[in-house]
Amino acid sequence: MGSAEPSESGPTPASDPRHETEAERDDRNLIELLQELRVLSLGVQVLFGFLLALPFTSRFSALGHGERGLYIASLILAAVSTALLLGPVAYHRLVFRQMQKERLIRTANVMAICGLVAVGLSISTAVLLVTGYVEPGLPSALITTFVVLLFGALWFALPLASRERRKP
Repeated sequence: MGSAEPSESGPTPASDPRHETEAERDDRNLIELLQELRVLSLGVQVLFGFLLALPFTSRFSALGHGERGLYIASLILAAVSTALLLGPVAYHRLVFRQMQKERLIRTANVMAICGLVAVGLSISTAVLLVTGYVEPGLPSALITTFVVLLFGALWFALPLASRERRKP
């Protein structure tokens, strides 16, 4: 089993009120992570699909050089997001039944966090592109700044602050 010391991946069975073994905890953590990725990847796929279709619209040719740069940045960030958020699924398939579940969970967690950063940046870049096209200047900058801060606060600052408060 494990010792009473908490590990990097969470509490050990002795300190966990669930009274689950390390294998049971790893199974639960993997299931939870894959569920989260399933929800998030749908949104990324919709964004990526929209961005892939955008150049084939009649208004795309009206974009200036800077706007096209924003488009390319958003498209690349959406592709990176897709790779990072689907990476854990591929990793799981390739190490299935190889006794690497804890390593898979740690690696997939890093991929998911990096994927969240890339998604937030991709969405923010897309917001800047659209708002800059519709209402350039200060309104676009303010709206995009708000979106970036919203993602940063809800996706990172709030959970990290909660995590810090929980530490003994």
